[in-house]
Amino acid sequence: MAWSLVFLGVIVLLSAFSGPGVGGGPMPKLADRKLCADQECSHPISMAVALQDYMAPDCRFLTIHRGQVVYVFSKLKGRGRLFWGGSVQGDYYGDLAAHLGYFPSSIVREDQTLKPGKVDVKTDKWDFYCQ
Repeated sequence: MAWSLVFLGVIVLLSAFSGPGVGGGPMPKLADRKLCADQECSHPISMAVALQDYMAPDCRFLTIHRGQVVYVFSKLKGRGRLFWGGSVQGDYYGDLAAHLGYFPSSIVREDQTLKPGKVDVKTDKWDFYCQ
């Protein structure tokens, strides 16, 4: 009985001190609105090339390496306007799973526009959800 209470106490303490995004859940919103190619933000706006490395500070962001191709799916507006949402091109054999996330627009150069990013879309909690 006493050991089960100690074990429960340890679990509670560990969960209280785990960092943000550990175990999944909503994270703070970066912006309230974004520009996309369509209402669902399912089509890429453009293709860009990373000009420098970027290490993701948390699960909402992408880690990008210099020279990687980045597919841009959204451009945040308002307070988050310096960030775009997208996905990096995986390796040739497809070993890397596609991952969507945000990155500073200043670290990429847009090389090819695929669709105009003129559809104004409201962000929701799923845009900033960590798994």
